Parts: sequence; C-alpha cells; structure tokens
Amino acid sequence: MDIAALRTAHPDHWMKAAAIRALTLDAVAAANSGHSGMPMGMADVATVLFENHLRFDPKAPNWPDRDRFILSAGHGSMLLYSLMYLTGYADMTLEEIKNFRQWGARTAGHPEFGHAAGIETTTGPLGQGIANSVGFAIAEESQRARYGKKIVNHHTYVIAGDGCLMEGVSQEAIGLAGMQELGHLIVFWDNNNITIDGTVDISDKTDQVARFRASGWQVLEIDGHDPVAIDAAITAAKADPRPSMIACKTHIALGHAAQDTSKGHGALTDAAQLKAAKDGYGWSYGPFEVPANIKAQWEAMGRRGAVARAEWESAFAGLSAGRQDDFNRAYAAEVPSKLASAIRKLKKEASEKAAKVATRKSSEMALSVINTVMGETIGGSADLTGSNNTKTADMGVFHPTNRKGRYVYYGIREHGMAAAMNGMALHGGTRAYGGTFMCFTDYARGSMRLSALMGVPVVYVMTHDSIGLGEDGPTHQPVEHLAMLRATPNTLVFRPADTVETAEAWEVALNQKSTPSVLALSRQNLPTVRTQHKSANLVSKGAYVLAEATGKRQAILMASGSEVSVALAARDELEAAGIGTRVVSVPCMELFAQQDDAYRKRILPGGAVRVAIEAGVRQPWDRWLLGERGREAKADFVGMDSFGASAPDTVLFEKFGLTAKDTAAKVRALLA
Repeated sequence: MDIAALRTAHPDHWMKAAAIRALTLDAVAAANSGHSGMPMGMADVATVLFENHLRFDPKAPNWPDRDRFILSAGHGSMLLYSLMYLTGYADMTLEEIKNFRQWGARTAGHPEFGHAAGIETTTGPLGQGIANSVGFAIAEESQRARYGKKIVNHHTYVIAGDGCLMEGVSQEAIGLAGMQELGHLIVFWDNNNITIDGTVDISDKTDQVARFRASGWQVLEIDGHDPVAIDAAITAAKADPRPSMIACKTHIALGHAAQDTSKGHGALTDAAQLKAAKDGYGWSYGPFEVPANIKAQWEAMGRRGAVARAEWESAFAGLSAGRQDDFNRAYAAEVPSKLASAIRKLKKEASEKAAKVATRKSSEMALSVINTVMGETIGGSADLTGSNNTKTADMGVFHPTNRKGRYVYYGIREHGMAAAMNGMALHGGTRAYGGTFMCFTDYARGSMRLSALMGVPVVYVMTHDSIGLGEDGPTHQPVEHLAMLRATPNTLVFRPADTVETAEAWEVALNQKSTPSVLALSRQNLPTVRTQHKSANLVSKGAYVLAEATGKRQAILMASGSEVSVALAARDELEAAGIGTRVVSVPCMELFAQQDDAYRKRILPGGAVRVAIEAGVRQPWDRWLLGERGREAKADFVGMDSFGASAPDTVLFEKFGLTAKDTAAKVRALLA
C-alpha cells in the first residue's frame, strides 16, 4: 500500500483519518494492551461516514432519530473512542483516551453500553454487534410505520470484521435482515483477510459477497482506503430498498511494520515502529496530540447534526400531546398506567375460575392484556409460536408488507432472536420479548448474557421448562438451565406456579428498566394455587407464604413452578399426620434475595426442617435450604440429579421421585 500516494490524493481526508490512527497507536501503547490494527485499517471508512453521512449530534447523544453506529468488531474500540472524542462527545475526553483500558475509565477494552453516551451497544464477543443491528433496524422500521417518517427515519451502520462473519450468529442475523428487507441497515465488512491465528484462508473459504447476496442483500465492493469510493458506496446503499453490505478491502494496521499480518491485529507498542508509522502518515505531533485545525474539522462534523436535530424537534412538537406522551413514555421504558389495573383484573378472573392451565398458556393470557395496552411491544418466537404461545390476536405480523405488525417470525434462530431483541431494546421505544424452549437457552446464551451485562429489559419466554414436557425426552428437557440462568448476574428468573403468578411475573418484568427477565413456563397444565385474590403483587417479593402450618410449624416446603402444587399436596399429607407444614412459593430467587433480612427471616424462619422441590438441579437452592449462614443442618431437596427421559410427564415425575409422597417422606426422615 502506497501511503504517500494516499496522502497526496486526498490530503484533507488523510489527515482527519490519521488522527484516528495516531490516537489509536498512542492509547494502545500507553495501556500496553489492546487492538491497534482494525482502527488503523477502517479509519478511512469511519471518517467518510461521520463527515458525509451519519446523522448525529454529540450535544444530544440520545436524540431518538439519530443514526446508530455499531462497532461489531468491538476489539477495535479505539476507533469508536477516537471518533467520539474528535467529534465532541462530552463523555469522551482526551483524559479518557489516555486512560484506555484502565480502572474506572469509560474507555474499556471493548465498548460497553452505558459507559459513555455514543456507545450504542456492548460489543467484543464477535458477531453480536451485527446481530444487534438487525434489532435496531426492526425497531426503526416499526416506529417509522407507527409515528411517521418525520419522527423516525434513520439508518443503522455497522462495522463488522472477518471474525464477526465467521460466528454462526452472523448468518442468523444476515438471513433475517435479508428476508425482512431492512433497507436502513448498512454493514461495512472490514475485509482485511487477517485473524489472530493467521490469514483467513487457514480456517475459512466462504465467499462472503455471494453469501450476503444469497441472503437478499445488496452488496457493493470497494477499496476501503479510497474516500471517493467509500462515499459513493454509502450513497448507493442508502438508495437501495434492501439491506446493504459494503465490502471494504482494507489493510490491517495500515502503514505500520505489522501491516497485513496477524501481529497487526493486536497491541502495537514498539516505540520505533510507532514513530515510523506516524512519520509515514505525515503526523509529526506528540502523543495524544491532535492539532487544533484538524480537531476543529472533526468538531464541525459533530455540530452539523444540530440542524437536523432542531428540525426533528420541530416536527415532534407538531404531534398531538397524547402522541408525544406515548413516544416519550416508550423511550423512557415506562409502562402505561392502565397496565396495573389490567393485570389485577386478569388475576381476579384467574383466581375465581381456578382453572387448570399450562403456564405457557397463562403467559399468552397475560400477553393478550399487555399487548393491548402497550403498543410498543414487539414479540416473536424461534419457530415455536404455537408452543410458546407468544402471539396474541391483535399484533399482526412484522413483515416487509406490514411494518405495523408487531410479531416477528424469527425462524430457527434462537441466538439471532436474542441478539435482535437486545438491539430493539437498545434502540429505545420498543419492549421486546421472544420465545423458545427453555432447553434452547443454550443456543441463545451469548446474547442473554449480554442482555444482563448491558442491563436491557428484554423478556425471554422460555416454555417447556422441565421433565414435565414429557415424551420429547432429555434432549429437550432442561435440568441445569435454571441454575445457569440464576447464576447470571442482573437477571430475573421467574418460574410461576399458575396464571396468577404468571401475570404478576409479567408485570414485574415489564417494570424493569435495567434488568432482563426469563419466564420459565410449563408445557403441562397446572392447578391454580392462588385461589384467593390479592391486589398486591406477591411475585415482586420473590417468595411468600402460600399456605401456613395449622399447628406447630415443623416443616417448611419451598417450591417453584409446577412443583408448588406438589408441595401443597405433600403439605396435606403431612398436616393429616399432625406435622405442621408451611408452603413457600419461590417464583423468583433474585427478588427474594433483594428483600430485607426481616422479610426473608419471616418467610423462612429457623426451627423447622426445610425441603425444596423443583424439577431441576439442587444448586440454586442451597442458600435457602441451608440458611444464609449455612447453619441449617436439617434440609433436603427433591429434584433432579441426572438428565430426564422420554415418557408421559406423570410417569416421569413418579420415576424421578418428584411427588408429594416422596416429599413427605423426606420431611419425615429429617424429623426422625
């Protein structure tokens, strides 16, 4: 690559892009860690995008109708941080750049949502950003149909590398975006042919251009260091009704001794090589120094968006007060005031009817209420709509021919669905939920973890939650999954026992602003255990006394979901034998742990033996069985310590010892 020729052909552009390269080299060298090569290779693309196309305003970084810029190749975080600093984001000072990768800095090793305004999503796990972008684009299309082009009309831009496109989730995302014809989604492929282990061809021979075209995308191929070609490609991409992939042929670590090598992917810290690279760029300034004239040009790019923002604010002011309130409420992730009364009405009806209902059906009943009063919900399922019960009558299907539809058929793409849900939530103004079988949280795990890490309040509707699903057998029967999900920080895991608890769980989940929720729901019908209506949301406490001992309390039975009715039946047997037994429903351990000591001790006092019943592994229960100080010796567990089997659910519960008789026997043994 002839650096001198590039400098000569486009000198103004070159020096602006060189500012990104120089800041990257300085920050990585100061930290003695990081990834220099990608920002150096994609600096030209980013410069043209920010100067000529991106709608943004650093002074109002959360402006709803801004374009979204997603760095899917998150290891190249200094590209994003440099852009933010240069264009004038208040959160991204030069001091933050100097503290790259240090404790307490906004400039984490990989971009983290919430650390600084302008970081649209957390990336680093490759493929997640491009998969998130599909959700961003769906949210934009949906809201444009709902509010009109004057209020919502922006693009989502993504930089993805070879690694992003190797990850399986990328194909799930690409296929979904192509089918949905998400024309406001534009992906730049950093085609530098380098991975950590070597050139791409040692592990992959995929024709990425053909792959995207086969999935319904427009594809443009350019020199990623030619600003004229970059500009023309972005213009063409914006004019096409399909999603666009711009294949940018680039040189990783451009101008450095490590250019076009695997070493160029990582931290380039050699002082002599750093100086030589800067000399080649014509950059004669000191570490972290950007000359005033170049910084001023970048800041002018940032100021350009203020005009578009002011025009948008004027258009928004033209909406009716009710429409403005609806828009602002949705973007604030606030539930409508009507939700609480609608949930209470459903609970009352469920308690009175006391029907035997699978909690997956209970969830559908709750969603029928929720989707009526919350027009911002977008639901979906990974090809299990009829099993997950996630589609309600009033939603319509989101499709290129119906952007007002609110239900997405994701296909068999659990991971892509979860990533898209994250994108919708991060975009703002949308409440996303999606369903699959509980066992397939394994497929969605990467994005579910990021839901928790980012603090986005998506809702995962996970049905067929235990061996209770029956004949499909152990491949589909979750055993360890509740423990895995409960071990994940900042995640609420609900396992409701009946329709009342399911409705309450949904209400709690929708009131979250920074925590994702998982609803673990049964395939099999369950009896109503909350037959006395209470206005209060008991699930919000995490655990509560469902049935009290009639005599001296000798035993406490704890259970969740389908095993709550088992606990109640065991209580009947024990009470008949003169053993006073309290039953505690534990629909959400995380919420119970958040209650104060006095409440937890009131629900689980000392002195009685404790038995927990759940069709999963024991691991999450020990805190409550053994006491929070680990001193409660007389405790036992009725559950699973192996995988399940293929048989009717009633047979499985008997064979695996998940019955009232087995539970009562455990209590008697502890009291002996």
